[in-house]
Amino acid sequence: MEPTAAPAGIRLGIVRGISYGMFGKPDPFVPQIRALGGSLVRVYVYWGQVEPEPGRYDWTVVDAILDQLDPADEAWITVCSSSPWATRNPSAFLPSSPAHDTAQYARFVSHLVTRCGGRIDYWQCNNEPSNTGLLWDGTAPEYVDQLTAFAHAVREADPGARIVLGGCGYDVLSSPPGSEERAFFDHVVEHGRDAFDLFSVHLYGDPHDIPEHVESVRAMMRRHGYERPVVAGEYNGPTLFEFPEAQAVFQQEMMAAFTSPATGAQAEPPDRATMRALYAREAELPDSLRMFLEDCPPELAARRDRINCRQVVTRNVLALAAGVTRTVCWNLAPEIPGYRDRLNMMGFLFGKLALLGYDGPELAVRHPSADAFARLAGHLDGADGVGRLTAGDRPDLYVFEVSRPGRDPLEVVWTAGDVFTGEDEPPTRIERPWPHEEAHAVDAFGVAVPVTRDGALVRFPVSVTPVFLSAGPSTTR
Repeated sequence: MEPTAAPAGIRLGIVRGISYGMFGKPDPFVPQIRALGGSLVRVYVYWGQVEPEPGRYDWTVVDAILDQLDPADEAWITVCSSSPWATRNPSAFLPSSPAHDTAQYARFVSHLVTRCGGRIDYWQCNNEPSNTGLLWDGTAPEYVDQLTAFAHAVREADPGARIVLGGCGYDVLSSPPGSEERAFFDHVVEHGRDAFDLFSVHLYGDPHDIPEHVESVRAMMRRHGYERPVVAGEYNGPTLFEFPEAQAVFQQEMMAAFTSPATGAQAEPPDRATMRALYAREAELPDSLRMFLEDCPPELAARRDRINCRQVVTRNVLALAAGVTRTVCWNLAPEIPGYRDRLNMMGFLFGKLALLGYDGPELAVRHPSADAFARLAGHLDGADGVGRLTAGDRPDLYVFEVSRPGRDPLEVVWTAGDVFTGEDEPPTRIERPWPHEEAHAVDAFGVAVPVTRDGALVRFPVSVTPVFLSAGPSTTR
């Protein structure tokens, strides 16, 4: 297979969620992504949604997606092989599993891609397959077989589309060499090399580990004699993975719930028992854990929101500087309007990452992270590259230059610091060479930052909150 070029330019995307149209009528969401400055849309489609019975196709969800797309949008569909009748593990939702009949699966994929008529740029075969039991109920060789059939069907139906490898997640990136998760992906990379065009990596955990994570997946491919462009199919934060004290308490409660004997037919599942125990002792939990709980104190909710806003910027800038040209934020909004269950563990772990919320049936509530995303998208509009600059004797200083032809020069600057308490440290003033006539600075929250000039130098305060330094007024949405 010939080498694949990275997608041109830079696009910031948003994923709708994991269950579009699964538990209710498919509602509009692409205009909301576009309003935030997102130009790449990612959405999930399930085999059972599209082919509920052998040979009978229901295009409701697919057409709802297509009807919202404009020619300027890029679109990415993650196709999950979940089916009540066609897969080894009968399921309408997750986990996905191998098809009973590979030829039947390939026909389904062919019909799906043909229906989309060349309007989908990226097709992905399942998601995080190494996350076995939760997202994929199969082995690495079985995933390679399915990926191969998927790629052949997509390429036959739409030669211009690109195949995305199922996302390499935090389960792989945080595990040591030789782990089962890394062995899974190593097998896929070795034996599925001709069945994908783009390697998708999921960037959770410490944002400053992103360059290392991107390089590690490139090295995985190079070990097998090739390399494909890397895209970030998911990212966001903060997550529990970033706070050792919080994670230790959480794991302690989870271990207790999983080892306690269940009694009676109505015994509570361990994950819900874990959440119930956390809420029962909420007042004594570390603040870095409490901020993930529903209805936590307002000051903790606000701190979590500020961390989220900062990381929307830092995760993107670090990924783009590592040569990634497509990033997709997890995620746009809750799966279901009005749904609330504080004992749902996935909601606890990831629910507060949504950019938007529902006002009744309408996706109309904009969270602070949505404003941060829109602000970043405005600054990066038209950008075609990001590079890190040297910062002299300040290893804690992160300085990035953004190439955006036809627009004013732009740098993004922040300092390293503790994820939770870093904002409590006073900012420090730095000096940057700036041979441009004007200098404007605004931070990730949209707050103006004072800049003073001394000839070809500018001075301004920096902290863990990213600052955009430009030669022209900022662009906001």
